[in-house]
Amino acid sequence: MAKKTDKNSYTIIFAIIMVVVVGSLLAGVAQGLKSKITLNERYEKMQNILYAMNINENEGDGDIVFVPTDKVEETFHKYIKQQLVIQGTDVTENEEAYLIDLKKEEAKAKDSDYERRLPLFIGEKDGKTIYVIPMRGKGLWDAIWGFVAIDKSFTVQGVFFDHKGETPGLGAEIKQRYFMDDFKGETILDNEVFEGISIAKGNNDPINEIKTDNEVDAIAGATITGDGVTKMIKKDMRMYMPYLKSLNK
Repeated sequence: MAKKTDKNSYTIIFAIIMVVVVGSLLAGVAQGLKSKITLNERYEKMQNILYAMNINENEGDGDIVFVPTDKVEETFHKYIKQQLVIQGTDVTENEEAYLIDLKKEEAKAKDSDYERRLPLFIGEKDGKTIYVIPMRGKGLWDAIWGFVAIDKSFTVQGVFFDHKGETPGLGAEIKQRYFMDDFKGETILDNEVFEGISIAKGNNDPINEIKTDNEVDAIAGATITGDGVTKMIKKDMRMYMPYLKSLNK
């Protein structure tokens, strides 16, 4: 006589019970971690914005060391004096502008009746006002994003870039310090006209001494990712130009 445990029905019932139990446990863990994940995402955005302003704990030439999470909130509010949301001709203050989802805003903007919300962070460092602009684009494989910090003369003070799935050693290098440091001192204007900054292959300035050519040297073997960074900078910074130029009138 076959044991109950040898029956197919027993196996099926056992499998269903295990799926329900394990699924419930995983759901419970996910729910329990949700608040921590959300908090970490907030801290990461603050760290990235501060890094673009050259507020970090870097020491060596190649280091990328963010303000630690136990200090980042206090440091963020120390240096970021205003968070604005630009929506058409309306400009309002919003203390949580850094939480605006650029991907969702871009999707909403496909509706011609919707005015996209543009978050802008105004900081102060060493007596200088700095404007930090968030941006999002497309690399070779997936999303790329970052922050570019400029002063009132439209000179880049610093940047931070990151990616979701670019190739290690190639496109993924956009988040390395040697690449990001090249942007410092570059201007986004050409004779008062917005030009942005291009990632240029063979720009005859490999050590980036020329700061008025609107170019930085490309990463070898990462042409498509570099083109994505170029398009991202030009596309997203252009939207902020009417407001930024109005500040110098």
